[in-house]
Amino acid sequence: MKKINFTRFKFLAVLLTLFALVIFVQMVRIQNSTDAEYLDKWAANYGYEMRTIQSERGYIYDRWGNLLAGNKEVYEIGIELQFVKNPAAIASTISNLLDMDYGFVFKAATTPYVPGQTVYITLADYILYSQIEELSALKTKYENNNPYGDDPNKPSLRGLVWTPHLQRTYPEHTLASNVLGFYTFYDREGGAGYYGVEEKYDSLLAGIKKNIMISLDPYEMQEIPTAPPGASLILTLDREIQRTVEKILDQAVAANKADSGSIIVMNPENGEILAMANTPRIDPNAYWEYEDLFPAGTSYNKSVNQVYEPGSIFKVLTMAAALDARVVTPLTPYTDFGVINVGGWDIYNWDRGAWGDQNMIGCMQHSLNVCLSWVATQLGPDRFYDYLERFGIGHRTNIDLAGEEVYPLSVPGDPTWYTVNLATNSFGQGVAVTPIQFLMAASSIANDGKMMAPHVLKSYIQDGKQYDTAPQVMGQPISAETAHSLTEMLATSLEQEASDALIEGYRVAGKTGTAEIAVNGQYSSNQTNASFIGWGPIEDPKFIVFVWLEKPRSSIWGSIVAAPVFRDVVKEIVVLMDIPPDTVRMSRTSE
Repeated sequence: MKKINFTRFKFLAVLLTLFALVIFVQMVRIQNSTDAEYLDKWAANYGYEMRTIQSERGYIYDRWGNLLAGNKEVYEIGIELQFVKNPAAIASTISNLLDMDYGFVFKAATTPYVPGQTVYITLADYILYSQIEELSALKTKYENNNPYGDDPNKPSLRGLVWTPHLQRTYPEHTLASNVLGFYTFYDREGGAGYYGVEEKYDSLLAGIKKNIMISLDPYEMQEIPTAPPGASLILTLDREIQRTVEKILDQAVAANKADSGSIIVMNPENGEILAMANTPRIDPNAYWEYEDLFPAGTSYNKSVNQVYEPGSIFKVLTMAAALDARVVTPLTPYTDFGVINVGGWDIYNWDRGAWGDQNMIGCMQHSLNVCLSWVATQLGPDRFYDYLERFGIGHRTNIDLAGEEVYPLSVPGDPTWYTVNLATNSFGQGVAVTPIQFLMAASSIANDGKMMAPHVLKSYIQDGKQYDTAPQVMGQPISAETAHSLTEMLATSLEQEASDALIEGYRVAGKTGTAEIAVNGQYSSNQTNASFIGWGPIEDPKFIVFVWLEKPRSSIWGSIVAAPVFRDVVKEIVVLMDIPPDTVRMSRTSE
């Protein structure tokens, strides 16, 4: 057995102790050296800042995948002060290329470089790629002639940098802008959606932002992470139907010298909005012009944001309630004497005439206020207003668009309700609705009595998965039997009066409306709201169309102003929706 050499162990222990002591002394020396002091100051100067990484905003498409809202690459131009060699060259180039003030740019380029304080100055933002191409070519040219920018007699753009980012863009410009709303981008980090889809689904479109710590040291290389994009939306809108309806609306507003207008096309079977056209409209690419077109108090989307008295189209709901409650049938007789007293007030027909012997079809055909007032009295206040509640009158539809308005329904027991309201409400005066609210109510008649929730979101795509929106039944205010009976009544009344709403080859049901507008507390016969509600084909409705022209000056009557607009819309959409004429469909069914 060998003896252990303790002398060798002692030597190694001393050697290791001396080595550790040397390292310790060196560390102390470095920590207290001028180099260490410089490094500490360097780190203290730059430090770190919290920066928000924005998600790419989700895209918006129509039902066929046509882009309605997306993003394009633009650039921010700025100056990294520590690299500037020739401020005059920078100022001259930027002022000429971007039409900016030379003095402003020169002052920015000559700002003293102070580490940890001013190291970067933004000159301009949202610059197009075409301008960046010109700038890049100039910078390359100058670099070739003056590689390091040290020659003061030659131009140099050293220190000038540009960074790409995304800007919201609307390739169809004004198309469906009242539905889409807009996204502000004055402040990239504080941008937000306003109105319509952009506001309603802002959080879904925006995605989830990331907050990260970024070193302020310009020489430190670091990878900037990205945030996952926001969800993309597929709307129920049909771009071609929307385009067509907007064109027809614009022509109608101009031809009738109306203040404004609204047209909505919906599928009554599922509540999908195929088109929603309004005037006026802005180009959301220039959303800052909003206040010029929509002064204070003006609704951005009249279909959703503005209530009005609908007039005689409201008779559709009154008759639906009476038929469903079985207080009348289509052939119930009524002798019209031209006046009826309700609650101490005399109610007259629109023409102050007496129409004699009628039935309920004739009452609807001739739009007799006196007859419908009588129908409402047969229902009685309790049943009449109960049906209006079932139809959603006085309640929001909860359509998925921002800013939906509603006007409360005055009912018996309210301090604002009087017995005469029963009569006036029956023909759409003294009661206020939004277009979308009335459209939803009337759609139940076109859909076997079932009232579907109107909506504009068909589906959305998030994390590579598509999520569909399920149609929602809001209730069934009337029976299918009532719906079919009233539809036939309205189709017959249009045909008997040879209405301008008729479309060759297709049977449709509908009703006109003319409502006087209150001016200084008194109804004016010279200012009206002209409306039309209609649907078809009547044996299996695939569309329901609402038309409203505000204060038309060519004529005050809905039958003259609004009915032809309905006809023009339907003539176009039956082609776009591929709905064959009645005879063709019937022959296919019988085969």
